[in-house]
Amino acid sequence: MTSDWPKGSVTMAASAAFPQSLAYITASVAGLAVFLFLSSLLLVSNPLSSTVQEYFYKVDTLKVILPAVIPKNQTDTYSNVDAGDNKSLPSGSDFELKPTSLSGINGSVSEGVRYYLPSGSESNVEVPNSNKELREDSMKKDGHVQVPAGNTEMKEELQKNDRVADVKDLGIKNPASVDEEVAKGAKVSEASSVPSGPDPKLKSGGETSYAASQEVPTMTGSDDSGCDLFKGTWFYDPLGPMYTNNSCPVITRMQNCQGNGRPDREYESYRWKPSQCDLPRFDAKKFLELMRGKTIAFIGDSVARNQMESLLCLLWQVEVPRNQGNRRMHRYYFRSTSTKIVRMWSSWLVHQTPEAIDFAPEGVTKVHLDTPDENFMEFVPTFDVVVLSSGHWFAKQSVYVLNNEIVGGRLWWPDKSREAKINNIEAFGASVENIVASIVTHPNFTGLAILRSYSPSHYEGGAWDTGGSCTGKTRPLEPEQMVKNDNIDKMHEKQITGFLRGIQKKSNKSKFVMMDITGVFSYRHDGHPGPFRSLDPNKRTHDCLHWCMPGPVDTWNEFVLEIIRREYEGKKSSSS
Repeated sequence: MTSDWPKGSVTMAASAAFPQSLAYITASVAGLAVFLFLSSLLLVSNPLSSTVQEYFYKVDTLKVILPAVIPKNQTDTYSNVDAGDNKSLPSGSDFELKPTSLSGINGSVSEGVRYYLPSGSESNVEVPNSNKELREDSMKKDGHVQVPAGNTEMKEELQKNDRVADVKDLGIKNPASVDEEVAKGAKVSEASSVPSGPDPKLKSGGETSYAASQEVPTMTGSDDSGCDLFKGTWFYDPLGPMYTNNSCPVITRMQNCQGNGRPDREYESYRWKPSQCDLPRFDAKKFLELMRGKTIAFIGDSVARNQMESLLCLLWQVEVPRNQGNRRMHRYYFRSTSTKIVRMWSSWLVHQTPEAIDFAPEGVTKVHLDTPDENFMEFVPTFDVVVLSSGHWFAKQSVYVLNNEIVGGRLWWPDKSREAKINNIEAFGASVENIVASIVTHPNFTGLAILRSYSPSHYEGGAWDTGGSCTGKTRPLEPEQMVKNDNIDKMHEKQITGFLRGIQKKSNKSKFVMMDITGVFSYRHDGHPGPFRSLDPNKRTHDCLHWCMPGPVDTWNEFVLEIIRREYEGKKSSSS
């Protein structure tokens, strides 16, 4: 059987078809090459992820995009208080939001941790020229953006441009060393909003001068040491707080007001302005540098803990500390400067015992007003800065003892035939005199001691356990709204008297100053948790004593930083 194909026709047909296939393949390969080339350019200019970006760049420094801060209306801003996506955050020259996952850079950090670029990193931030010019033209003398009231065009311009910054500017050498609790941090959103607050020029508080008739020693040793930090006004700062409840993992549940459902947040953005000088925003890097190789200790009750946690949150934004504490002494170590932050519990700052004394039976707390609390006094020589505070436990049941004699009691006095020699307010004054005298006569203490004055509470309609409340307070009181509180006035006056008497006994080389916040914070009825002390929907007791975080309590640490700065920089200038 013969084929119908002519001889050699198969070879000829194959030869005719092969060039066609080769041309098709060549064209396909060329097209694929063009596609890959264009895709590479696209990925390099706008990588899909940090991993892809690292592959193309082959560098250790990862660029991250900072989202523009877009103002929202109040309803949108506060609609989801439990999530971290609607927290008011600082913007401007000193702090820039950097929500990012740091995976692939010496380890990993969970998304949900917010970092801020501290002051001094501005030169490393790429800012569009138009926005940069606006920011430079609108700088206040302390380096913060001041948006004039009503200038919405400038405000929008300052907010609309994304910032680009290097992770190396975060000051975190080893992100893998972040504590587990941070790695589990709450979720944060891709965008945040400036709080919808009042006119930035609005001031509250008037010229406050809450001091007693006696003059309290002020800080000396620097050019502005004559400025009274505690006489001034509260003003609204559109930059907002320097951290959020989602960017600091050490906030106690009862002070986590936003996490507990508080619907407003204007209270977070008020700052204190002394009449005769400036009180700068807290500079975490400056604090750590001033405290290089030093230890600061907060000693007192739960309000002292409130302040210590505030300081930790402020510092946490530039460096994650190592927890080296135990039940007796809470201690956090900042490796970059070998700085230690310590807290020790002491309800009254003086010695207390449960043992029976005279007609006071065992079980009732005996407060020895003339003996310091040995639990912390033995450590005082190891501290460079000591912040002392007390007062609120003198409202609790206790027996007052002087020279081993019962001289009074609070919520306990069974023998009505006996006359009490002192009440709880006088006992408070005696305890302050004793602890101040113990510090300034301690032969081995040469550091700086700060007595934080009595922290005012704002219960209305009763006490904490009898229906007292501070609900619905959203901004500081105006001077004409102030209501005199006799108990706070008397506690504050006795504290100052005790301080002045104790300091007269000074015999060592220490420095002791009073941080007189009582009058300043009498206006801040808006800064307490109130019913938002927990997530319990059936809250029956309000907390109008402690302070929300972030919130007014952060100002205490601005005071502390300024006191430390005046002391340490003053010593340098006087010795040079």
